[in-house]
Amino acid sequence: MNLFDDLPEEGERRFGEELGAKLWGVTVYELAPGKKVCAYHWHFGEEEWLLVVSGTPTLRTPLGKRVLQPWDVAVFVRGEAGAHEVQNETGEPVRVVMFSTVSDPEVAVYPDSGKVSAYAGWSRKDRPSVWLMNRPEANLDYWDGEEQ
Repeated sequence: MNLFDDLPEEGERRFGEELGAKLWGVTVYELAPGKKVCAYHWHFGEEEWLLVVSGTPTLRTPLGKRVLQPWDVAVFVRGEAGAHEVQNETGEPVRVVMFSTVSDPEVAVYPDSGKVSAYAGWSRKDRPSVWLMNRPEANLDYWDGEEQ
């Protein structure tokens, strides 16, 4: 795998598993102008690293926004302090690589929208077996649908 290889039409390629990694995930993203890697979020279990390959993405963290340059590196620790969002606010493509520890199951929090996701069972390459996305106020009661 070369970080400059052509990417699928959706602009991202996961390749940790392809290289035989068991404890790390790796995804290369090419962001068109105005696009994001993902929504602003943080993880309970995973730590992530960002490497800028080309272009000048904007990184948002709890400390604010800043423009990154090629070969800049950032780390997103577990918990609220590691909240992050990577966006292309330029008129040119941006290419970044995200490295992450693999936590299965995992829980992520999206502070802007108040959502929480829980996912487990990465038996398929592109999607976990179980993925729940909800807001805490919409939670079901523990006994909902159960006999007591």
